[in-house]
Amino acid sequence: MTAPFAERLLAWFDDHGRHDLPWQHPRTPYRVWVSEIMLQQTQVATVIPYFERFMARFPDVESLAAAEPDAVLALWSGLGYYARARNLHAAARQMIESGVPETIEGWAELSGVGPSTAAAIVSQAFDRRAVILDGNVKRVLARHAAVDAPMETAATQRELWSLAEAYTPACRPADYTQAIMDLGATICRRGTPRCDVCPVSEDCQARRQGREQELPARRRRKPKPVRERVLLWLEDGEGQVFLEKRPPSGIWGGLACLPVSETPEAVDRRLAELGFKPVDDWQALGQLRHVFSHFELAAEVWGMRVAPAAVADRHGEWHAVDQLVHEPPVGLPAPIQRLIRERGGAALGQS
Repeated sequence: MTAPFAERLLAWFDDHGRHDLPWQHPRTPYRVWVSEIMLQQTQVATVIPYFERFMARFPDVESLAAAEPDAVLALWSGLGYYARARNLHAAARQMIESGVPETIEGWAELSGVGPSTAAAIVSQAFDRRAVILDGNVKRVLARHAAVDAPMETAATQRELWSLAEAYTPACRPADYTQAIMDLGATICRRGTPRCDVCPVSEDCQARRQGREQELPARRRRKPKPVRERVLLWLEDGEGQVFLEKRPPSGIWGGLACLPVSETPEAVDRRLAELGFKPVDDWQALGQLRHVFSHFELAAEVWGMRVAPAAVADRHGEWHAVDQLVHEPPVGLPAPIQRLIRERGGAALGQS
């Protein structure tokens, strides 16, 4: 007779699971919470260095709550999905007012914390039984039970929550939560599941039916629309580039960015709106492409030196390119950060 799902999974975890993640030592509510927010839509290997730098700068909820938003976003630069950082900061300030929650309901009331994230925090931080259903867990359960309906439907979500509830044990809840996330991340992978070493493959319906690659089922996605823009690289001739702060919500919300023009024909008008006077002509500096969840950005990058007298500007700030390359004082979108690093200290007109 096949042993229960959780029993097999925990036995595998003892030998093959991840036991040395930085947020596990020590595994405090604060550290677990920060890690769970960082891990939303981001892989563990990417998160680890960001988490360690974040903890060095903000070791507790008090230091995070007291920080300026730009300081938080600066340490988040490159992780993407920047609303997570803004919500993390807002939630820290909520906790200063009302205390650190100890229940799923309490965590779910904080900015940026959904039901599964709240359960993962409670399970790992307090070692209490709590049912999670993140992306990795959905994939494991959908394959194990051969769930046919597309993942996006409400009926499928209800079925997966029911399976998660049935499989989650009362014993070793923190280990089980980590184990099923590890299984999805390292064994039951999206494109190349390693069924030959999976601890629950014996009764996995997807494997029995030869449908490991087919499941979980998803709706066919429409091609993403392409938005064409022009990014303006504005220099002052003294090694500084002008960055404009994005609105607090929306794409790259709250981050420092190169000014954007909707069209090539509007770049001069955009320059005038910023209050700058040109010193020379526009130069084509290349292209930047970046895929968002709902569209693809295709941007040309145009550069120009502008009059230093325009430094005192209400729309943004000048920043030394060298500092932006090595230790940005503000949050930068990942593609803008890459562009700055690629240009390095090269002045306009230089390769």
